[in-house]
Amino acid sequence: MTRLALPSYRRIFFSVFLVFMIGVMHSADSSAEQTPTGQEQTAVTPPATPPEEEFKRFRIDFEPDAYYTNLGLYIALTKTPIPHLGEKTEKEIYTTLLSQSLTPRFLVLEASVNPLPYLGTYIRKHHPNFYDDAGVTDNFNWIKSVTAGFEEPYAASAFVGNIVDFNMPGQRDAKRKGYIGYLASAGNYHIKDNKLIKDDWREFEWKIKGDKKTETRKLGWSFRIGAKLHGNPDITDVIYLAFRRSRADYRPANSSLFNNSGFEYTFDMDRRTFSSIRHYFTVDKKWPVERREMAFSFAVGFVWESARKYTGTLAAGRDRDEWQLILRPNIEF
Repeated sequence: MTRLALPSYRRIFFSVFLVFMIGVMHSADSSAEQTPTGQEQTAVTPPATPPEEEFKRFRIDFEPDAYYTNLGLYIALTKTPIPHLGEKTEKEIYTTLLSQSLTPRFLVLEASVNPLPYLGTYIRKHHPNFYDDAGVTDNFNWIKSVTAGFEEPYAASAFVGNIVDFNMPGQRDAKRKGYIGYLASAGNYHIKDNKLIKDDWREFEWKIKGDKKTETRKLGWSFRIGAKLHGNPDITDVIYLAFRRSRADYRPANSSLFNNSGFEYTFDMDRRTFSSIRHYFTVDKKWPVERREMAFSFAVGFVWESARKYTGTLAAGRDRDEWQLILRPNIEF
């Protein structure tokens, strides 16, 4: 039988998501280049060729976070340093990255851990009474809600591609970088209902992302397409699309719904049948602390999983689609 229409809740969700995306991108274009007083900046023509900084073959970056902490080793594959292209708008960043995508010049090796999701598995295994007491109702456990959305406790990954810098060399109080390339990740455990499941998984994706941090604003975004393959035969292999955008305004230029906010959406489909397997969606609000260039944030959202996500022993007692509420407090630096 031909399905003529999506169920009503899906139509509503996709309509809201589309409106949200349009508003976010409009907000980026209208406010990204404003000063804190709301006045547009006077155009300053940068040098035609910004001076190059000292070449460095290796660089180490560490990013702490309650949900995703990572340590990355950046390796230059050529003797060309990260190019400095001057100030760019968000649209110009995408265009520049795509034009730089044919010849990879950087390798990034990264180790990451998901602290709170990993802590959730530890609590359920070693403190089962405390975990059970966190169940407010039969369908809501606050520990599961706070740690939901991450499917692995840790990972190792390798990124190969290009990195561009939109600062002028010597600007140490700002961070404006763009990335484009291919990422391969792997791990040996999967998280299901705050339990660690043995699973030698592999993930491959193409991504384009950017980070812009100044004294007045922190902005990050990414677009990804990839596949996740599982060694455990009871976990369905998926192809996915993912979008993320996060914004913290330490000194807002204007009053906007999209100031100090963010969203993330991932759509997983069965890699064999292309049927829906998982929807992951969150929106967040931030409360920045200007003097420390940090922000308290709180995200709310949901994870929807098809009954086809798990089979065999992992599907025991699960004969229908499932929803999980996400409540996510955090501190962002």
